[in-house]
Amino acid sequence: MVADTFFVKSLEDDFFTKTIEGGVKVQCQSIDEIVQSGVIRPNTKSFGKQSRLCTTILAPNYLKTYRSQGIIFFPKRAPCYIVPFDLVLLTDAKKPIVQYSRIKDNLQYHYNHRLIPGFDKFVFSNFEDLLRAFPTHKKVWSEITCFRTKAGLSPLPLSKYRLIEYNEAVFESEISIVPVAIFGRGTVPRQIAKKHNLPLYASAREFYISRQVDR
Repeated sequence: MVADTFFVKSLEDDFFTKTIEGGVKVQCQSIDEIVQSGVIRPNTKSFGKQSRLCTTILAPNYLKTYRSQGIIFFPKRAPCYIVPFDLVLLTDAKKPIVQYSRIKDNLQYHYNHRLIPGFDKFVFSNFEDLLRAFPTHKKVWSEITCFRTKAGLSPLPLSKYRLIEYNEAVFESEISIVPVAIFGRGTVPRQIAKKHNLPLYASAREFYISRQVDR
């Protein structure tokens, strides 16, 4: 991993992670539990793979996040693998959804797609190799569109472009973390940041830019 690498775990509006049990979405971990225990547990079972914890690495080309609120942290170990976009683009989903609000009540369907054979060409063991292979969003967009088209899927419309503007760094077991900051807008994130004595930022992008200015 590169030095000073910040990770994000996006959280739902109530600042919980969620999981699927018996076909129903239920609470997995609260932000209080995450900060107090210093541990984040896998919460997603999908795409034919084992339970996973999806996070995002912040970098100049990757300043957007899956959701608009969450926690910024340092992990105490490296992720199992990293892909340069939302993992859903490597599945046979015919119409990947960009807005989480449209799938949050039907996750069991959205996450029940299968990975396209050959998907591993987009899987990296470290972030440096990913950035060398895909230094720009233009290249990412071109190659994932070509990959999906060759698999018999329709070309991706530009309305799906946001799905390549954040990466997914995946852990397959719980991780110990060092909390760094809370991000989000409104009363709830402000109360959480105050409770846990963590700095608050309106977005992960705002946090990242502030760190560059402070250097």
